[in-house]
Amino acid sequence: MRRVLRDLDLVVTVDATDRVLSGQDLVIEDGVIAEIAEASTGTAERWGSEAEVIQGRGRLVMPGLVNLHTHLPMTLLRGLAEHVDLQGFLEIVWAAEAAVMDPATVELGATLGALESLRAGCTTQLDMYFHHEAAHRGAVAAGSRHVGGPVFFDGPGPDGLSWEDRLAGLRAWPEAIAAIGGPQVPVAALPHATYTCSPEHLEQVCRELASLPGRRLLSTHASENAAENADVLARFGRTPTAILSDAGWFADGIPPVVLGHGVHLSERDRAVLAGAPNGAAVGHCPGSNLKLASGALPWQELRDAGVSLGVGTDGCSSSNDLDMWAAMRQVALLARLTSGDPACAPAEEVIRAATLDGAQALGMGDLIGSVEVGKRGDLLLLDLDQPHLTPIHDVAALIVFAAGRGDVTDVLVDGEPVIRDRMSTRLDTGDLLARCRERAALAGAAAAAAQGKG
Repeated sequence: MRRVLRDLDLVVTVDATDRVLSGQDLVIEDGVIAEIAEASTGTAERWGSEAEVIQGRGRLVMPGLVNLHTHLPMTLLRGLAEHVDLQGFLEIVWAAEAAVMDPATVELGATLGALESLRAGCTTQLDMYFHHEAAHRGAVAAGSRHVGGPVFFDGPGPDGLSWEDRLAGLRAWPEAIAAIGGPQVPVAALPHATYTCSPEHLEQVCRELASLPGRRLLSTHASENAAENADVLARFGRTPTAILSDAGWFADGIPPVVLGHGVHLSERDRAVLAGAPNGAAVGHCPGSNLKLASGALPWQELRDAGVSLGVGTDGCSSSNDLDMWAAMRQVALLARLTSGDPACAPAEEVIRAATLDGAQALGMGDLIGSVEVGKRGDLLLLDLDQPHLTPIHDVAALIVFAAGRGDVTDVLVDGEPVIRDRMSTRLDTGDLLARCRERAALAGAAAAAAQGKG
């Protein structure tokens, strides 16, 4: 199948030199970007009568955004845990999850979260949530490139599984991904945190994942707030990152690692991440960290230490939305606040963190994250004919400091339009929202009971 994005005003490539092209046609063949060239006056003669043409006049095209840390099914828990820190948040949310988040509900919430993400131009999400097969089915149904996998806890967790059940789920995960279908993704293993998984279990997960074929990924929460660090230090005498390092997570032959949050990393932690042979990155979630008063990640200090940084939203029950545009802006503003430098985190750097750097952190930088010939067609289109996007003096600054999710008109994943004219091509949105509202009412009752309000 051939699709042509014709006569695009701007193409933000995020290539090696951050080229921004104007007046271009972009051709996608069987899901792959096949050509980017100056706009042509040719029609069927140039592309063939079978080509689908998407008009690009007044549009900016750029890589689909990559959310490097989120929990999609938690859309159903939005607003249930307010005015609390991380520890208070977990107490409330885990009670609601145990009460209502069965596989069918997880699938429903993941579909809603994927739809919210896609409508905002986010094509790929690293999603940590239990009942991982249900979450993957739900997100793939919406059209997402959904990176997920088994979540690990020492105890039964909200899903009630044993440790051996979780390991069996990991071993079966490659075949399950193939059976569900959807865009290509790595096989991920997702231990919740160093305070919910023992060092021995973290080492076991690492070994199990390393034995599986193909693209693979490890991810966990680490050093989200100071209380977590203090608790882990008191129990184990080491930082979360040091525990992971001792468990072999950053050794030769181990898949890439993504740490969610990483707000309070020590100097030694940073050196460990920067030196990981197969890559390690932090999924920075500024909105969630600010809302839970978890602290401010020192962007420039981590970059100076050689730590790779991507952008995440966290889940809807802590950040309240999945808006990567807001997250990009928060990244830039918070970096400048913590550094005292108005030139810190330039817009081009933030865009790269939310696209190509995120893709590379997932081990998929060869497939997605930039607009280049040979890469998959994971793209978003922005409507430039808006008062707040006029005039354009600096394209990168426009994207980070002025554009928003409401400006996204079309989204393609693997070259397939999953959002057209701001509407899903895959889902009955009205029916989905009705079912989500009905199920979320039960979660609200469980959260109220956890807070002594029921």
